[in-house]
Amino acid sequence: MPETFTPWPALAEIAESVRSGRTTAKALADEALRRIDRLDGPLNAFVSVDPADVAARARAVDARVANGESLPLAGVPVAIKDNIWVKGRRITQGSNLFKDFIAPEDAIAVARLVAAGAVIVGIANTSEFAAKGQTTNLLHGATRHPLNPALTPGGSSGGPVAAVASGMVPFALGTDAGGSSRRPPAHTGLVGFKPSFGALPYGPGFEEPFFGISCSCPIARTVEDAALAFETMAGSAAGDPHSAIVEAAGPIDRASLTLAYSPKWGLDVPVDGEVSASMARCVATLRDAGFRIVERDPLWPACAAEAGLNPLQHAGLAALYGEAWRQAPALIDPDLGAQIAAGFDYTGLDVAKALLLSEAVAWHAARFFSETAIDALIGPTTPCTAWPVDRLGPEMIDGVKVGPRGHAVFTPLFNHSRQPAISIPCGIDSAGLPIGLQIVMPRLKDRRLLALAAAIEAVLSH
Repeated sequence: MPETFTPWPALAEIAESVRSGRTTAKALADEALRRIDRLDGPLNAFVSVDPADVAARARAVDARVANGESLPLAGVPVAIKDNIWVKGRRITQGSNLFKDFIAPEDAIAVARLVAAGAVIVGIANTSEFAAKGQTTNLLHGATRHPLNPALTPGGSSGGPVAAVASGMVPFALGTDAGGSSRRPPAHTGLVGFKPSFGALPYGPGFEEPFFGISCSCPIARTVEDAALAFETMAGSAAGDPHSAIVEAAGPIDRASLTLAYSPKWGLDVPVDGEVSASMARCVATLRDAGFRIVERDPLWPACAAEAGLNPLQHAGLAALYGEAWRQAPALIDPDLGAQIAAGFDYTGLDVAKALLLSEAVAWHAARFFSETAIDALIGPTTPCTAWPVDRLGPEMIDGVKVGPRGHAVFTPLFNHSRQPAISIPCGIDSAGLPIGLQIVMPRLKDRRLLALAAAIEAVLSH
């Protein structure tokens, strides 16, 4: 197991220590760089670290604090996923096609983090185009699991989660178009929060091949940290056509809430026995703590599964990068090449059917909450724990052979529903690998979801 360091304090504590003068942003940045130097070798979480840039950013924060600015994230070191624009930095999407690309401006979320006093210490690895469930690419190689480098942390936000889970940084910014910032946190014992679509501005940045379902996502060690990061980035943005305002949180009264536990999220798929057992223990613990929990599946349209939605991603990849792949296929990850090839084979009718299914998922998911007395859904984030780093996914789950996306079945529908979803830790398997609990609420109830997740986290962590 790689070397470990003393855990970072909570984000609020880090910022207060800078604002009060007990430490400086520069000292914290130096500590993050020291940790990256000592820990990242076997993990490959970071693809780009520029110490001079880090020092300049940290000194700028210290100057702002000295001038009296009260910055909510003063001096907090953060990693940014390698598909999110950071002005002046090389951002590659894990692709040879963008190996020399320099971002012309900050994504809105990045600009807001910087405005809040966060210090960007590096760019973290992603699968190519953030489009597969393990974090490997031809340009930067594979990111490995902090608990066992023979395993993958999942993807596509494997770099950000490896950076946080190993203790290199206390917080990272990832993206999620099908679970990329929920499944990897589940595999590494972290919190990953996918906001409601539009609640946290996504661009400006690369064109994304997922037909408008990608979200920027805080990845942290606790719900409190994820919530603070979310608050610094959330809010309407004039340049974002999907911008939305989330509702206030309101109090969380365990006795008045009804949670629906769905062991398989209404899907006919295998779930590892240890994951199921962990879920059962979590549900029992929450009931003992006063939460009212019923067993009920969400409402989905017929044939609702990721397979029916895949034409959107594959056709989107073909539209954006298909010609480059045809001209120089060796430059692109073969796994992505296969998706692009599939995209060329789909017809317009296939894509239209997938778009209609996506819309039906959103309507059914909204109606589930509006037509029932259910306040939130809970269930496993993934049907399995982490698997070997050289595989797209586990070959078997609970003794059943599965395809390369068998590990990813529980998260994508909530991208298409546009609802907020969060993964929090809820136990480990017999090999010591983390298991995640996914919690979902109606669209734009992000703050209420974060408050509920914090209440559940407090019970499960004791």
